[in-house]
Amino acid sequence: MAPTERHSDRARTAPPRLPDPLLPVLPDRPAPEDRAPARRIPPLAAVALLYGLAQLCYAVAHMNLGWDETVYLSQVDPRHPAAFFSAPRSRGITFLVAPFVAATSSPLVLRVVLVLLSSAALYAAFKVWEPLLGRLRPALAAALFGSLWITVLSGPQVMPNLWVALTAVAAVGWFLRARDDGGGRRAHVGLALSLAAATLFRAPDGVWLALPLLAACATVRAWRRPGTVAAVLGGLALGGAQWAVEAYVRFGGIAQRLDISSDTEGGMGAHLGGGLSAAYRGLDGPLLCRPCRIAAPPLTHSLWWLLLPVLAAAACGLALRARRGRAVTLLPVACALSLAAPYLLLLDYSAPRFLLPTYALAALPVAGLAARALRSARGGRARTAVAVLLCAVLAGHLVVQLEGLRANAADARDTTVRYRRAADGLERLGLRAPCLVSGPRAQPIAYEAGCASAQTMGNNRSTTAAALERAAAREPMAVLYAPEDGYLPPYARGWRPHPLRGTDWVAYVAP
Repeated sequence: MAPTERHSDRARTAPPRLPDPLLPVLPDRPAPEDRAPARRIPPLAAVALLYGLAQLCYAVAHMNLGWDETVYLSQVDPRHPAAFFSAPRSRGITFLVAPFVAATSSPLVLRVVLVLLSSAALYAAFKVWEPLLGRLRPALAAALFGSLWITVLSGPQVMPNLWVALTAVAAVGWFLRARDDGGGRRAHVGLALSLAAATLFRAPDGVWLALPLLAACATVRAWRRPGTVAAVLGGLALGGAQWAVEAYVRFGGIAQRLDISSDTEGGMGAHLGGGLSAAYRGLDGPLLCRPCRIAAPPLTHSLWWLLLPVLAAAACGLALRARRGRAVTLLPVACALSLAAPYLLLLDYSAPRFLLPTYALAALPVAGLAARALRSARGGRARTAVAVLLCAVLAGHLVVQLEGLRANAADARDTTVRYRRAADGLERLGLRAPCLVSGPRAQPIAYEAGCASAQTMGNNRSTTAAALERAAAREPMAVLYAPEDGYLPPYARGWRPHPLRGTDWVAYVAP
């Protein structure tokens, strides 16, 4: 046994082994239980990222500028004359893109910038709701709203409706947080700024959004606080100040601007069923249904729209039965209905983008309803079955929306390509700035050609026939003629016609 004991002593007293100087010294690996958990992308951030990718894939490539976009851009574009800015419009979207338009004339760069801004705004708007609903329900609501074809198509466009929708979501969230946080200053500032932004983007929509908030302040004691009321009224005043000043400078006052706006919209009044019918028929496009004489979309494409009020009503019914959490369901629905009212009841035409604020706010209670259905399922198998069913419904919804996105993106691209071809044709005919274009579709074509535009009739009437005759003697001028419109001004009937290649239009150029 002695040799064994001596060997054991040597093992215990052996010097430590030195590392080989030719091998790298590796740090000790932590034990599995000591490793930091892998970071996951928050659900809402993932939704915003996917929303931006969808815009880049389907809504950005090869899309030039549309009619309304050129109106908004021309107000701040140093390279183009400003187009006529009609009474119903608001300048919020113009202010948003002004710094980028001043720096570049590239539509592609502008669209990529708007993709980034709209994705960030989607994240920020629904992020406001996380202290109220948790992390998953706002992310699901953002996914439901962001997956609509009109939401994806509107992201990179210079149009105000998407921005009204996102600022409305933020404003209602901050309003609710002002109550839950004890009327904290941060919530009041967020409410005022969000409502001001919504009003700046579209002044009438800001008023319709504020009405349910003020009604809640008047009827619910928990919200009857001076700070909350001041935030709502202050946000309206801040966002509507520019619109009101412009009303007095250009139109003679607020009442006069509203009257002119009504005339421009075809006479806003009690068009009961007209706006609702137009919204339903134009659900799958076109981007503007005026006059809206197309057939209704198939049931497979309109079922989600028909079910939306049913689901919102079901969410409200369940909220009324519950003892807590009523406000986070009832108030978004009330604001959604208020924002939809003028477009469904006061107009006789529609456009899919008009209801974007309603869709955004209604997505919140619908997401809550889905979460409630999943939570109420008892047992692992029942919960799995409900989850599979919800995923199948969502997958079918995405297929329908993707089809609508492809079709409407292609239509928008074809229309803007024709504008560009017509502008190229005018340039070949010798129209160079300073120049003037009149007639149907003059505004987007004139913008592409670097010319001014003017109309003697229609919603964008800004001059007289006599003034155009005088202008034709001073600068290059063309009148666009479309056979489907069937009208050529008398002063241009002696001018030489030039068919514009790749379009259905003819340009009558002044000698």
